[in-house]
Amino acid sequence: MKHSQLLLDSLLHPKKLAAYRLLPIGKVIQYTFLLITIVTVFSFGRFTTDMSVNTLDISGITEYINEIKWLLYPVTFIMLFVMTTMLIFGQIALYALAGLFIVKVMKRRGEYRHIWRTTTFAITWSTIISMLAEYFPNASTILSILSLLLTIILLITAFTKYPKQPNLK
Repeated sequence: MKHSQLLLDSLLHPKKLAAYRLLPIGKVIQYTFLLITIVTVFSFGRFTTDMSVNTLDISGITEYINEIKWLLYPVTFIMLFVMTTMLIFGQIALYALAGLFIVKVMKRRGEYRHIWRTTTFAITWSTIISMLAEYFPNASTILSILSLLLTIILLITAFTKYPKQPNLK
């Protein structure tokens, strides 16, 4: 399965997310790093455009930054990538933990590993919204709550396609 198809299905077909719980973990990790790369490149682009605007009035610092840009940009990109990786994997883990409780309430069968995989695809919208939130600093809290609710709704929608727990009486 291609990453572009996974991305489109994550955005447009939330019911397919449950089927993706059976994908190999390697494919899911690749998709996660695709999201991480998109966020990192976007953030790095924002960083470089903010750095190109000379907002500092202190000429010595401005000259120093201009002299070390060749070193600053690669280090910044690596640090952005590492921090984004930690944040997205942490976000997936927390949503998957919440999803584990939701699956139990819905009386569906699901292991943490399956829920983790489903959550990876469910956070696609949340990731896009968080990137766009940088352009609306006044509404960032509202957009964060919206992305949280959207991810939970996508997880619940996907969980409806999980198999039901057998009745043990």
